Amino acid sequence: MASLRDIENRIKSTKKTSQITKAMQMVSASKLTRAEMNAKAFVPYMDKIQEVVGSIAASSSNSNHPMLVTRPVKKTGYIVITSDRGLVGGYNAHILRGVTRAIEERHSSKDEVSIVAIGGKGEEFFSRLGFDIIDSLTGLSDHPSFGEVKEIANRAVGMFTEGVYDEVYLCYNHFISAISSEVTETKLLPLTEITSASTTAYEFEPSSEEILEVLLPQYAESLIYGAVLDGKASEHASSMTAMKTATDNASDLIDSLTLSFNRARQAAITQQITEIVGGVAALE
Repeated sequence: MASLRDIENRIKSTKKTSQITKAMQMVSASKLTRAEMNAKAFVPYMDKIQEVVGSIAASSSNSNHPMLVTRPVKKTGYIVITSDRGLVGGYNAHILRGVTRAIEERHSSKDEVSIVAIGGKGEEFFSRLGFDIIDSLTGLSDHPSFGEVKEIANRAVGMFTEGVYDEVYLCYNHFISAISSEVTETKLLPLTEITSASTTAYEFEPSSEEILEVLLPQYAESLIYGAVLDGKASEHASSMTAMKTATDNASDLIDSLTLSFNRARQAAITQQITEIVGGVAALE
């Protein structure tokens, strides 16, 4: 049985841990507020650029732009968005499990797969499994700007047009609420499912093909950036939830240890009283 001193030391260390997790919970909650605002603020831009690109693509049905052309698939690229660090609950495990399952279902060999890892945990995971990581990005800020993502997004799109892989999937955790996210997989390239619900008629100057040449890469890069913002909101929400759970568990443990401490102290006092009474009786 643990001594009173051991129990007291455990209570002190658990309280210190609880203070740390509580502080981390508050920090994550603050980061989540801004990350959620960033993700939502980007949605109108994405809706508008999808409308414009869809309208132009529909009017250019004979366009042979490489980003719009489906070709035989020999190799598939996966852009996987994870965090750089742990202490984010099941955030990384869910997305990595989902991507691994999709790869197992689609491919018979690792040679058919290339990974673009955004986030240190994804890079570490797929590297350990022996996958081909053709590009990676770590060290993103908690609220990344487009400039931080543009270079790797540009390279990812460029590798498709150059034939490094024949299709690209974008995999990330979609933010739903502070306590809920959903593993999401979107076929990024080729852009065969661009639709526009708008009835607005556009006039193109110069030709629609020339506009698509500039706009399609920007559209694909924006999809990647939007997924990064969405993933960051999910990351902070998962971190906040994980730290709250840790804080609650620490509080429960402190209560349990305090009860054990009081019982042990009461038993020790009772034992001392018994010994004193016994000693007095022996002297009589």
